[in-house]
Amino acid sequence: MERNREKVRLIVNPASGTVSKHRIIPDVLRRLQILNLDIDLRATEGPGHATELAAEAARAADYLGVLVCGGDGTVNEAARGLIGTETALGIIPCGSGNGLARHLGIPVDVARSIRVIAERNIIDADYGSANGEPFFCTFGVGFDAAVSERFARQKRRGLIMYLKSAIDEYVNFSPENYVIEVNGQTISDRAFLVVVCNASQYGNNAFIAPDASVTDGELDITVVHTGNIFEQAILGVDFLAGFIGKNAMVDTFRATNLRIIRTGHGAAHIDGDPSIMPSEIEIKCHPGKLKLFAPTQQTRFRPIITPVSLYVRDGLMRLRQMLPKLHIHR
Repeated sequence: MERNREKVRLIVNPASGTVSKHRIIPDVLRRLQILNLDIDLRATEGPGHATELAAEAARAADYLGVLVCGGDGTVNEAARGLIGTETALGIIPCGSGNGLARHLGIPVDVARSIRVIAERNIIDADYGSANGEPFFCTFGVGFDAAVSERFARQKRRGLIMYLKSAIDEYVNFSPENYVIEVNGQTISDRAFLVVVCNASQYGNNAFIAPDASVTDGELDITVVHTGNIFEQAILGVDFLAGFIGKNAMVDTFRATNLRIIRTGHGAAHIDGDPSIMPSEIEIKCHPGKLKLFAPTQQTRFRPIITPVSLYVRDGLMRLRQMLPKLHIHR
């Protein structure tokens, strides 16, 4: 007799990322069915729809989890609908950055990411909020917020387009003055950027807070000061190598809450999506409020070694994905 099939809702954003969902969804469905799962497939129809679909599944109370096949924006939306519920979020990363998936160690590969679902290892994860708006990876103001705003206007996605947006923005970017109230201190600074991290990276293995954890009940704050072009070049190398916390231009803190005050309202980003925030921003950590499917084995971050190994792994994976295309067009 076949045992009872567990039910999952699979949310797909047809527009996210750089990979056609029409090509990968049949493979996703086949692999999930092998796990004896009853799949309720839903496609998003616009902004905010993933939140509605996830919340609806949580209210039904008979879903093992909500699985998201999409990018960071879709993951963020679905996670919002699951905050404080017993329904777990599973990620099948198909976006351009895949920040939360990469932080958790979920492979950016359909077959391997579904193995994480198969392990049924569910953790209680934290999330952050900025003036009540939830974020699960990072919230930032300054240069990274300006880059996010520029990147959102691009017609193409992917790492190359993000780097182009960063270079274009850097040419005319002007740092702002900030007052940061954290851990009983008041810090005034003209900063290049201020980023508050629940997870360790923006996405694409860009580690802005390498020691951050989604289960420690705290947020990691990274403040990057202004500097000359040579100091910024060294900062860029340290950023890529995972030594950003050791750089003289960077201050780091940990806190459960903080306030950022600037001269006026302006650009911000929430998990990479551009937003407009007022001059005062209240940021809080909400411990253990989101259930997540995560790998049973976690790898400790090691400067140089971890970033390089991940860059090589991603390169080899992209090469494997390209080989069938090359074979077809020979």
